[in-house]
Amino acid sequence: MEINKKENNTVFFDIVLKREDIKKAENEVYKKNKKHFQIPGFRKGHVPMKMIENMYGKDVFFEDAINELLPQEYEKAIEELDLKVVDQPNIDIDEESIEKGEDLVIKVSVDVRPEVEIKDYEGIEIEDPTIEVTDELIDSEVENQRAMNARIINVDDRAVEDGDTVNIDFKGSVDGEYFEGGEAESQDLKIGSNTFIPGFEEQLIGHEIGEEFDITVKFPEDYHQKDLAGKDAKFEIKLNGISYEELPELDDEFVKDISEFDTLDEFKADLRKKKEEEFKTTSEMEKQRRAIDKIGEMIEADIPEGMINAQIDDMIRNYDQSLRAQGISFEDYIKMIGQSLDDFKNTMRPEAEKTVKNDLALEALVKDMNIEITDEEIEEEVNKVVEEYFKDDKDHMEKMREYMLNDNKDVVRDDLEKRKAIETLVEKAKFVEPKEVTEEDIEEVKEDK
Repeated sequence: MEINKKENNTVFFDIVLKREDIKKAENEVYKKNKKHFQIPGFRKGHVPMKMIENMYGKDVFFEDAINELLPQEYEKAIEELDLKVVDQPNIDIDEESIEKGEDLVIKVSVDVRPEVEIKDYEGIEIEDPTIEVTDELIDSEVENQRAMNARIINVDDRAVEDGDTVNIDFKGSVDGEYFEGGEAESQDLKIGSNTFIPGFEEQLIGHEIGEEFDITVKFPEDYHQKDLAGKDAKFEIKLNGISYEELPELDDEFVKDISEFDTLDEFKADLRKKKEEEFKTTSEMEKQRRAIDKIGEMIEADIPEGMINAQIDDMIRNYDQSLRAQGISFEDYIKMIGQSLDDFKNTMRPEAEKTVKNDLALEALVKDMNIEITDEEIEEEVNKVVEEYFKDDKDHMEKMREYMLNDNKDVVRDDLEKRKAIETLVEKAKFVEPKEVTEEDIEEVKEDK
C-alpha cells in the first residue's frame, strides 16, 4: 500500500479488492438475504444463488458485498499509511474492472491533518496581561460591599431622581403594534444603570408614583432582535413605586458587621491579598492564552474544511449544552437572535479557524521541543483528577481511574505534553508593556472591517 500523490492536505491512494474476496462477500450477502427471495418452484429461502443472479442480474449482491468489504479495507489502509484523516473520504470505483470481472480498484482521496513546523518561538514578544491591584480597585470593592448591605428606603413624597430604583409596568409598540417581549409588570429598574434601551431610563425622571404616561425611544441599529433594530418605539408606562439605597457608614463598625475583621484597614488588607491571588491566577492563564494565540499566528497552513467544520460542530454542541442548562434550546436561541444555522456557523468560523490553528501549532511545538511524558506522570495526573472529582464515590473513582489509565491514556498524555509545552513557551517568552491604542489604530481597524 502506498500513497499515489498528495496535494496540499489531500492524499490519494488505491484500495484493491481481490475478485475472490468479493465473491466470498457476495456469498455471505446471499446467505444473509436469501430468505427474502421467493421464486415459483422453490421454497422461500431456498432459491439458489445462481437463479437469483439470473433473474435480478449478476451484480445483485455486488453492492452489498462492497459495502461489507470496503470499510474494513479502508481502515486497514489508513492504519498502514499512518494517515490522520480529518474528513470522510471520496470514493471512486473503477467501472471497467467491474465489467471485466477483475480485481476491483477503488480510488480514494481524503483530507488529512496538516503537517506544520514552528520555529523561532523562543523569546516571542507578548503583551503583559498582569493587572496591578491598586488602591482605587480596593476602594471600589469596598463600595460594592457597602452597596450589597444598603438599606432600601421607599419614597412617596417626591418624583423620580437619577440613581433611584423604580417599579414600573410597561408595554411597548412599534408602528402601533405591540411586540413580543415588550411587556412586563412590577419591573424594578435602577435609573442610570443603562440596562434598558438608550433614552428609556432618563424619561422616567420627574414622574411620580401613580402616574401613567408614554415615552418614545429608538432601538439601536445593532439590537439583537433584528425585526426591532433601528425602529422607533412607544412604551406605555405606569409608575408603581420609587426607592433608593441608603449606604451604611464606612467605618470599623460596618466592617465588624460584615466580616471577621475589627478594622477597615484589616478588611482592606485582606481584600488586597485575595485580589492579588486572584489576579495572579488570571494573569497566568491569560499569559498562556496569549502565547498560544501568538504561535497559532506563526504557522502557515491550508486548513482542511473538514477540520474547521468539525470544530464548529463541537462549539455548537457546547453552546447547546450551556443553553439547555438555562432552559433554552439552541434552535430557539438562533431564532431569537434572528439567525439561521448557516448564519450562526459563519459567525463561529473565525474562532473555529483560530482554535484549529492553535491546536496544530501546539502539536508542532510538542514535537519540536521533544517533549515526552512518562507513565509515572500520567498516573500522577490521573490520581489527581479522580481524587478531585470523585473523592466522595470510591467505586466510581476506581472505575474512572482504570478507564483513564487504559482506554484514555493517550488523551491524558496528549494533554500533559501540550501543558508542558505551553509552560515552557511562557517561561521563555518576553512580556512587554501593552501598546497604547491610538485614534489611528481604531480607524485602521474600522477600515479593515
